[in-house]
Amino acid sequence: MTFTHPVLVRWSDIDSYDHVNNVRYFDYLQEARIAFLSHLAGSRDYFAEYPVVLVSQTVDYLRPILLRHPPYDVDVWIESVGTTSYTMGSRIVDRSGGTEDVYAKAVSVLVAVDGVTHAKRELFAPERAALEQQLRVT
Repeated sequence: MTFTHPVLVRWSDIDSYDHVNNVRYFDYLQEARIAFLSHLAGSRDYFAEYPVVLVSQTVDYLRPILLRHPPYDVDVWIESVGTTSYTMGSRIVDRSGGTEDVYAKAVSVLVAVDGVTHAKRELFAPERAALEQQLRVT
């Protein structure tokens, strides 16, 4: 299953080459990741109920993002679910011209932690179930 979150390029995101600075790609991916996990939680606070930390994120830059409207889409999905962590895939896409142009691909690993001690913990059963329902079958 894929979740899509729109992101707008801000003027402050543009660098001296007139395209989005590479660091901002991480911001767009984070916005979409938070929206996705919040969507999974519904009315509950996902991060209060199921605390996690981002431990790894890799990004493949495929083409420069430019300042324009309408927004770009960030697609997010669950790639795998482990005992204490899960892996999310994502990509930044432009669908405005009737095609699907991919600008970046990313893989993010999140580890479940205890909200008080911040020690690694096993995924809770409801957390695991919600994540597994979102697994993307390729």
